[in-house]
Amino acid sequence: MSAPRKIFVNLPVSDLDRSKAFFKALGFDFNPQFTDEKAACMVLSEEGFVMLLRREFFETFTKKKICDTTDTTEALLALSCSSREDVDDMVRRAIAAGGTHAMDPTDHGFMYGWSFYDPDGHHWEVIWMDPAAMQN
Repeated sequence: MSAPRKIFVNLPVSDLDRSKAFFKALGFDFNPQFTDEKAACMVLSEEGFVMLLRREFFETFTKKKICDTTDTTEALLALSCSSREDVDDMVRRAIAAGGTHAMDPTDHGFMYGWSFYDPDGHHWEVIWMDPAAMQN
């Protein structure tokens, strides 16, 4: 079996300092080795990272137009939490830090989720799944 793959999700942001402050308010840290005036490496886990890139810098990595998140969803970014309470806590902190509500909470019994838009309009799904349900 090969080593676990790491993932680096790259997102354009209009104000890097605002984005860093927003995600710090949610409890995330940044890897200073990959953080400078053009980008910030947000650590999700040992295997998952989100690169917040100033829009102008992001544009150097693609030939396509960057989507306008005020009326378009480019992706649903899902983050797991260890409990339903953690889901609610993260979404409430996101709203308090300048995010906006995306969808209402959903409860499927074995899975619970709620979502928010960050200050740049990226859609974040925050979910909890019952570990017992995942074993079946």
